[in-house]
Amino acid sequence: MYNLSCYNPASFTLVGIPGLEKLHIWIGIPFCVIYVVAIVGNCILLYLIAVEQSLHEPMFIFLSMLASTDLILSTATVPKLLTNLWFGSQEITFSGCLTQMFFLHFSFVVDSAILLAMAFDRYVAICLPLRYSTILTPQVIVKIMVSIIVRSFSVILPDVFLLRRLPFCKTRVIPHTYCEHIGVARLSSADISINIWYGFSVPLMTVISDVILIAVSYIFILRAVFLLSSQGARQKALSTCGSHICVILMFYTPAFFSILAHRFGHSVPRNVLILFANFYVAIPPALNPVVYGVKTKQIQDKFLLFFSLRKTQ
Repeated sequence: MYNLSCYNPASFTLVGIPGLEKLHIWIGIPFCVIYVVAIVGNCILLYLIAVEQSLHEPMFIFLSMLASTDLILSTATVPKLLTNLWFGSQEITFSGCLTQMFFLHFSFVVDSAILLAMAFDRYVAICLPLRYSTILTPQVIVKIMVSIIVRSFSVILPDVFLLRRLPFCKTRVIPHTYCEHIGVARLSSADISINIWYGFSVPLMTVISDVILIAVSYIFILRAVFLLSSQGARQKALSTCGSHICVILMFYTPAFFSILAHRFGHSVPRNVLILFANFYVAIPPALNPVVYGVKTKQIQDKFLLFFSLRKTQ
């Protein structure tokens, strides 16, 4: 019975942010505001793209997929964080922990793939404008979206089985606010070398390949832009990429910083690393719809039209 409970524990304890227990209530306030902004902003974005026929273009379809994934990412982590900080609800079931871990990592890999798809969209729009409608047909868009989901699912699902095979007999206290693969695996007394190898290398290599392909896409885009004779045409072409570049920087920069900090930043206090990790999963989903709303004229116009009609009713 003891061995069975080790391999199928009832629950884990999420400590929260160690050392800042007295500030938990106040720390929860900005996270709550950020979460509300993420939910409202992404829902408005999805609604506008769904009801406005002029937004049924490949770029906005990919954007709607990004907004949906951002909703999953923030909802998988922030509500549990708030119940932990405000109500002291530190317990999470084993199945709940695995579910949270899966959707956390799955959303990250999906977001990375969507940014690659959006880079490809910008490449075709700027480098092959006359063939845009024939290359990015509705059938191709569907195939890209399905391949993104299948790839991300295939990469992250093994994490669940790699954790289920481990015994958790010593401790079930997770020094974090949410469950992530390596953090949970380190609680086991068994050999976790496979978890470390797969958990770091496979998803990381998947994301790095996305980054390389995005960089290659933008090399071709910049080359095509600077070959344009008109200054106005250059500015117009670059402006269509502005919001995408902002989202790329917001997504990848803190991600790689967090990875490097966990790997090499042994002198960084643990509560700082945990706070940064939580801001990373909370802030990009809130900022993405704001960035696209400010920098994309079509969305900005439809947003203003939507609210002006609501006021006149």
